Amino acid sequence: MAPQRFNEQFAHIQRSMPDVPLAMGPDDSAEFIYEKGYVLVRDGDDAQVVEDTVRAHFTAEPDLVQDNVRRAGPRTNRSGITRIQVGDPGEGDPSGDRTVAHALRALRETEGRAGRRLVSRNHLVSIAVNSCPGDEPEPVAQTDGLNPAAAEGGYDPDSAVGVLVVDTGLMRDFRSSPLLAHTDGDAQIRECDDDGVLQQYVGHGTFIAGLVAAVAPNTAITVRNSLNDAGAILESEFGEKLFEAVDAGGWPDILSLSAGTSNGRTDGLLGIEAFMRELREQRTLLVAAAGNNGSATPFWPAAYADLADYQDVVLSVGALRSDGEFGACFSNHGAWVKAYAPGERLTSVLTGFDTPVPYVYQHSTYDACRYGFGYTCTCQSPRHNGVLSEEGGATKPDQVMFEGFAHWSGTSFATPLVAGMIAAHMTAQQENDPRVARYKMLAANSGFAEVRGAHVPALRPPTWRPVPVVQPARRS
Repeated sequence: MAPQRFNEQFAHIQRSMPDVPLAMGPDDSAEFIYEKGYVLVRDGDDAQVVEDTVRAHFTAEPDLVQDNVRRAGPRTNRSGITRIQVGDPGEGDPSGDRTVAHALRALRETEGRAGRRLVSRNHLVSIAVNSCPGDEPEPVAQTDGLNPAAAEGGYDPDSAVGVLVVDTGLMRDFRSSPLLAHTDGDAQIRECDDDGVLQQYVGHGTFIAGLVAAVAPNTAITVRNSLNDAGAILESEFGEKLFEAVDAGGWPDILSLSAGTSNGRTDGLLGIEAFMRELREQRTLLVAAAGNNGSATPFWPAAYADLADYQDVVLSVGALRSDGEFGACFSNHGAWVKAYAPGERLTSVLTGFDTPVPYVYQHSTYDACRYGFGYTCTCQSPRHNGVLSEEGGATKPDQVMFEGFAHWSGTSFATPLVAGMIAAHMTAQQENDPRVARYKMLAANSGFAEVRGAHVPALRPPTWRPVPVVQPARRS
C-alpha cells in the first residue's frame, strides 16, 4: 500500500461526503475506510443480540459511553441490515475508531458460539481507495483511436447481450460518440465544479461503457449512477443500490462492477449478503474488479469468486500492464483473482465531443513506483503535479483539456474488457447462459501472463494493441 495516496484519497472522499464521519482501518494501518461510530448487523434477532452484548460490554468499561449504543437504521426489507451506533462519530481523529473496535471485540465470543459473523464495520465501497483508479485520466487525440479498437460486428436488438454497469453516470454528451449508440442509463449528476472543471471520477462509468462496446458491439449497455459521491458509498447503502440497479431493468446477462473494498476478512460483506444470495439464484454473471491496492488482501465483492458458493457466479479480474505480459503494479492479486486483462493506459470515451472541458490533476506522480516495480508505470508517467499532493505547497497543479478520448488505468477497466469478451463469446457461439460462456471462453483461452511470480490466465481482446513498457535507464 502507499500511505500518501491513501491519505489523499481519504481526504478527497471525506470532502465529497461531508455529512459522513469516516475513519481509516483497521486500527493500526490504512487498508480501508469505514463509518465512525457505527457497526453493521442483520436486522432482527442479530441486531438485538449485538445491541445487548455491546451495551453490557460498555457498562464494564468506564471510559466507554453506554448511552451511545442504539439502533440508527436504515432498516431495509431487501438488504436486511441495520446500523447500530456504538459511539460518538465526532470524537477522535480519522486514524481509527476506538469504540467501533471495542464493539467488534465484545462480539467475538458471541460470534464464536453462534458459529457465524454477527457484526462488521460499515465499510466504504469505492471505485478507488488507494489509487485513482490506477492513475488519473490523460487526454488522447481522437486521431490516435481507441484501444481496444471497436470490433467488427453489428447490433441486433433481439440478440444483444445485456450488460449492466453499476458505477458513476453517463456524461451528458455521451451520445456524441458513435461507440455508445446502444448505451442508456443514468446521467452523471454533477460533472463540473463551480469553476467549470471536471470533478474527479466523472466519466468513469462512461469510459467503462465505451470499453464494453468496443469489445462487444452486440451489447445493450445500461449504466446506473449508483456511485455518485466520489465513486464511493457506504456498505449499508450499497446492497440497496445494487437491488435498485437490477430492479430498474431486470437482471442482466452480465453485471460489470468496478468497485469494492477490503475488510480484513475472508467471508464477504455483510451489507450485500442478501444481494449476493439473490444473485446466486439468477443467471447473471458478476464480473468484478480486483482493486488497485497492489495487495493480496481479498477485495469484495470480487473475492466472492473464491468462495465455494459463488465460484460460478462471480469472475474477479486483475489488471495487466500495457504490454499484457505481466501484472500492472497497482493490481491486487492472489488466488482469489481468477483472470487478468489489460488494464494500463487503455483508451476509451471519457467525455462527448461537443465542448472541451478542463481537468485539474488531484495526485502527483512519483519519482519511483510506489509498489516497488522496475518499469515506468502509471505511478511515474506521465508526470504531473496534483492539488491533493501539493496542498499547502508552492507547486501549481497541472491542468489539461479533454475533448473525447482518454488514457486511463485500473482494474476498473480490465473488468469491462472481460465483460465484453464474455458478451462477444455469447454472440459468436449463440450461447445464452453467461456463466456457461465464461467457462467455455476461459477453457478456450490460450493466453497467460506472469503476476507476482504466478502463471495466470490472461484475456486479451483481439482488437487490443499492446504497448511496450519502458524500462528506466541504468545508472552507469
